[in-house]
This record gives sequence, C-alpha cells and structure tokens, in this order.
Amino acid sequence: MILVLDVGNTNITFGVYKGEQLCATFRMMSKTPHTSDEYGVQIVDMLERNEIGREQITGAIIASVVPNVMHALVGAVVKYIKMTPLIVGPGVKTGIRVITANPYEIGSDRIVDAVAAYEKYGGPVLVLDFGTATTYDYVTKDGCFAAGITAPGIRISAKALWEGAAKLPEIEIMKPKSILAQETISSMQAGLVYGQIGQTEYIVRQVKKETGLEDMKVVATGGLGRIISDETDVIDIYDSTLTLDGLRIIYAKNKKQL
Repeated sequence: MILVLDVGNTNITFGVYKGEQLCATFRMMSKTPHTSDEYGVQIVDMLERNEIGREQITGAIIASVVPNVMHALVGAVVKYIKMTPLIVGPGVKTGIRVITANPYEIGSDRIVDAVAAYEKYGGPVLVLDFGTATTYDYVTKDGCFAAGITAPGIRISAKALWEGAAKLPEIEIMKPKSILAQETISSMQAGLVYGQIGQTEYIVRQVKKETGLEDMKVVATGGLGRIISDETDVIDIYDSTLTLDGLRIIYAKNKKQL
C-alpha cells in the first residue's frame, strides 16, 4: 500500500492505495501548525480507524503548495510510517513536459492534476481544480503542460465579501433555489455560485477558441467542483479523486528509482 498526501492551502488530503484501488481517504487542516509528533500520531490514528496498519504502508509521496508545513510533515512520515516520502518537484518523473515561460512557477498540485487527467482521459485536456484558487490548466495532445489560468476560488471570494463589507455575514456556500434572490444570504450565494459558473463557462470557451480545439475534454476536481460541474455543460467529467490518483501515478513512474 502507498500513502499519498496532497498538501493544499486549506487542507491536507491523505489517500491510501492498494494497487490502483483507493482504500481510504482522510483530511486535516493545513493552516493549523503541528509538530512532527502531532502529525504522526494523527496519521497513524486515522490509518488504524480505516483498519490499515502502519506496517502495511510500503511507500509514500507528497505534493505540497505550503512549504512551511513540510519539515514537520515529512518528519512525521519518516518517524511514524518508517518511510522517506517522494516529494513532487524538479527531478521527479511525471510524464508531463512543462512548456510554459517559467516551468518552476507551476505548483506541484497543478502538475499532479495534469498528470492524472492526461493519463486517465487523454489529451488535449483542460483541467479545472476548484480549490482555494480556481485553476484551469491546458495539457496538449502529446502531454505538454502548455498554459494555465489562475482565479480566486469561491471561498476566497466569499471571505472577501464578509470581511470587506461590515454588514455581510459569513455564509454557507451553496446554490440557492433561484438567482433572483430576495434576501442577503441567498443574494450572496447567488453571486458566488452563479458568478463562478459564468467565469468557468467563459474561460473554458475562450481556451477552446484560442487553441482551436472545440472538442477538448474538460475535467474538473476540487472540493466545490461538484456544485459547479452539476450546473454547466462545459465540464465533461467531475473526478473527485483526480489529485490523489495523480500522486499514485507519479509514484508508480518513479518506483524503480526509489
């Protein structure tokens, strides 16, 4: 079994794979600082709650966009899982060639998503990740990461509303019954969700127009991606485990070198 860790700006998502089968997933917040021992105890506890013993883990891989948690997190995996994890970054074989102006600027999470989408669905493919930021990444037919668009995520937009306007409350992000809102909460929900749908549809169509690839496959993932994908026909596939699958695929590509 291998342990995969996706360290995002809001959460750390863990997955355990037996071959290509995802056996368990669990999460913890990445914004709360922890020591390596605290991470280690929580990881072992969550593995045991899923009836997985630490001795069953034979490999580990981490992709992170939060550098300041890495020392403690890697230390936890080494100390408690007895495994030195593979860190997604320069020198790691992915099967994707980054041809943007500065390849080192591309976050490891975006590379992982691109790998998974290309391996699972083929290219050309546009990969959408509805996380802290909403990202749109174009992978060519021959597996090149060619372009990326970055926009504020729904939660960032929501936070800006209730922190920047004194009379607007903190709300649950969900699609209201109608865009014709008649009170504050549903008016905010309408603006956030329908605004994200509109942004998504415009960006996808513009990417297809500028690339000339009208039949390009569009794959979405991320916590709030389901809300958006259910409301628009520009998204072909919603894949909730895309990032975890990408980590598994990258680990397999590098296994012989470990």
